[in-house]
Amino acid sequence: MIGAIAAVLTTLAFLPQVIKTIKTKDTSGISLGMYAMQVTGIGLWLAHGIHIGDMPLILANSVSFVLSGTILYYKIRSS
Repeated sequence: MIGAIAAVLTTLAFLPQVIKTIKTKDTSGISLGMYAMQVTGIGLWLAHGIHIGDMPLILANSVSFVLSGTILYYKIRSS
């Protein structure tokens, strides 16, 4: 149960930033390097989850990948 709560919170933690970024299109306060590493790391966790067949790991990292990838997309687009 603790792991499920942690997965939901850490996955949805990107949501407020995604909403703000989409609304304002302002990414000036966001580090390109940090989000590039974050998306890469989440992508690797997703690949690992797929490799071992761990559905909670796959689901949490799929959502995190899309959310953090959205922020990275806006950051790259605005650079």
